[in-house]
Amino acid sequence: MRPYPVSAIVGQEQLVEALLINAVAPDVGGVLIRGERGTAKSTAVRGLAALLPPVVAAVDEPFAFAPGERAPGGLVPHTAAVAERPAPLVELPLGATLDRLVGALDLGRALSGEHAFEPGLLARAHRGILYVDEVNLLPDHLVDALLDAAASGVARVERDAVSVEHEARFLLVGTMNVEEGELRPQLLDRFGLGVEVGTPEDPAVRAEIVRRRLAYERDPAAFARRFEAQERALAERIARARRHVDGVRLPDRELLRITGACARLGVDGVRGDIVAARAARALAALAGADEVAEGHVRRAAALALAHRRRRDPLDGRIGADDELERALRDGDERPDQPPPAGGAAPSGASNGASAAGSPSRTPGRAPASGSDARADGSPRPGPASPPASAPHARAGERRDPPAPARLPLDALRLPGAGRGPHGRRTRAAGPDAGAIDSRPAPADSADLAIVATLRARLAGGGAAALREHVRAGREGVLLCLVVDASGSMGARRRLARVKGALLGLLRDAYARRDRVAIVCFRDGGAQLLVRPGAPLERAAAAVRELPTGGRTPLAAGLDAAAELVRREAAREPERRAIAVVLTDGRVADPRGEALAAAGRLGRAAAAVHVIDTEDGPVRLGLAAALASAAGGRLDTLHPARSAA
Repeated sequence: MRPYPVSAIVGQEQLVEALLINAVAPDVGGVLIRGERGTAKSTAVRGLAALLPPVVAAVDEPFAFAPGERAPGGLVPHTAAVAERPAPLVELPLGATLDRLVGALDLGRALSGEHAFEPGLLARAHRGILYVDEVNLLPDHLVDALLDAAASGVARVERDAVSVEHEARFLLVGTMNVEEGELRPQLLDRFGLGVEVGTPEDPAVRAEIVRRRLAYERDPAAFARRFEAQERALAERIARARRHVDGVRLPDRELLRITGACARLGVDGVRGDIVAARAARALAALAGADEVAEGHVRRAAALALAHRRRRDPLDGRIGADDELERALRDGDERPDQPPPAGGAAPSGASNGASAAGSPSRTPGRAPASGSDARADGSPRPGPASPPASAPHARAGERRDPPAPARLPLDALRLPGAGRGPHGRRTRAAGPDAGAIDSRPAPADSADLAIVATLRARLAGGGAAALREHVRAGREGVLLCLVVDASGSMGARRRLARVKGALLGLLRDAYARRDRVAIVCFRDGGAQLLVRPGAPLERAAAAVRELPTGGRTPLAAGLDAAAELVRREAAREPERRAIAVVLTDGRVADPRGEALAAAGRLGRAAAAVHVIDTEDGPVRLGLAAALASAAGGRLDTLHPARSAA
C-alpha cells in the first residue's frame, strides 16, 4: 500500500514542520513525537520517507553506503560504481533483540563453517530514517546501543567472536504514548526536536480527517494521485532547502535570543542551543530566506526546547503557555543589543512551548523555578484540579497540603530475580532479560544461545557443545499503595507527611517504570483512588487532594488491596507486586480482623512494607503486628533531609 501523503495530513502542522526540518538538516538530531494513539504519528513518519531525496550509494553495497565510508564489510572503495536509491526507512520493532539491532554472526554461513557478519538494523538505516515506535518501552540494553550509535554515528559490535565497526548515520524518529511510561532522560535529550500531538477538538477538522482517511483506505492509489502535485512540490522544496541551508546566515541577535532563552529556561547543557540554531536555519532554508529571522527562531525554539525544560514530572503542569514566549521576549529588553529583525511568530507557534511534554527529572533535583520547591527539595503545594476519583471532602474534614517526609526507598526491593516486564526496580531473569554472555548449557536448557553454540561447535566442541544465555536486566513491579486517610491521620498532620513521602515514592516509581495503584481507606470503607497503570501525574494530583476524616476501616483497606493485587496478577502473571501500607494503626482490632486481612495481603503480594506513621507519647503499636501478620517489613516515616 502506498504511504499516506504528508501533504494530506490535517491538524498536525507542528508535527509535519518538525519532520521537514529534519529532512532538510539531519544534523538536527531527529524528532520525538509524543501523543495518544490515532494522531497520525506513524502516518507522518512513513510519508516523510517518500519525500526524502534519493541517496547515492555504491552499487555493490546492499545498504546505502557510499564510496569512502566504512560499511559492515569494510571500507567501500573510493572508485566503486554508484547509483541513486531511495532513502531507507527502517522500523525497530518493540520485540527486537540486540543482535537484530546491531548485527551478529551470520548463522546460515556459520553452519557451513564460514565466519561472517550479518548486519543489523543500524546498518540498514544508514543515511535514512530509523523509526522506533513506542520508544519509551524499549529495553535498556537496546536503548544503550541506540544511544551510542546516535551519538557517535558509528555502530560497534564486539560479541560472539564478531568485531565489526561501521558508520551509522540516521534520522532517529521515535513515537510514544506518555501514559505508557516516560523516556530515559539520556535518550530524551538525544532527540533534537520534540512534538506533542493531540486529537483536534474542532469537529470540522475531525470530519475532514475522517473523510480523507476513508478515501485513502478505499483507493490508496487514487488518493495519492489527488495529492501528487502537492507532494512533488514539497519534495522539491526539501531538496532546494538542503542545497541552501549551509548558506543561511544566523545573525548574532538571533543567536543571542536562542542562548538567552535556554539560559532563562534552565536548559541543561548546550545541545538545546545548538539544535535550536540548526532548526532555525532549516526553517529559513525551507522559506527560501538567506538569513534567520525572529519568527524562525520562535518556531524552532518551540520544537527544540519544550522537551528539555526542567520541571517536576509529577507537578501536573507542563508549564505556562507563555513561558517560552516570555523567555524569548526577555532578550528584546537588553539595552546593549539592537532590536531583533523579522516578523512575529506565526499563529500557533507558541503551542510547542508547552507541547512536547517534559523530561523526567533526576530525583532530588530542584525545579527550575524557585517558587515550585521548598528548601528541602519537596514540592510546594500548588493549584491542582481534584481528579475524578478523589474523595469528596465533607464538613469537618481536612485537606492538608503535602509536608516534607520521605519513605525508605531502598527497602522497596524484592528478593531473587523476577520475570516481569522491563523496568528498573528489581533484578530480572528469563527470556525477556537482555543476554550479556553465554555459558555451558544442560541438554534440556530452554534458552539456548544459538550463535555461541555454533561457535563452540566450529571450535571443535562437537555435537554435545551447547551454550545457553546469561541474562541480566531489571523488571518493573506493581506498587500498591494503601493509605490510611482516617481522622486520626489528620492529627499532628500525619497525612500531610504521608503525602510528601508518597510524592517522593511516585517520583521513584516514575524513574523505575513501575505501575502504581493507590487504595485509600477512611470513614465509609476502602476506595480505589488511582487505578493500576494510570498516569503518575494523575496519581500525584490525587495524593495532594486526599482529605482526612472519619473512622479507620483498616481491614477493608487491606482486603481491597489484596483483591487488587490478585486481579492484576491474573492480568499480568509475570509482574510482581509490592504492597506499601501507610497507617498510624490507631484502631481497635479485638477480633483480629485487621491482622487476618494483613495475612491475606501478604499472601497476595510478593512483599509487604508497613510504614508506621504513629507518633506522640501514646502508641498502640498495631503497625508492627500488621507487618508481622503479613510476613513483611516494618519501617517508619523519615523526616525530610534538610537543605544543603
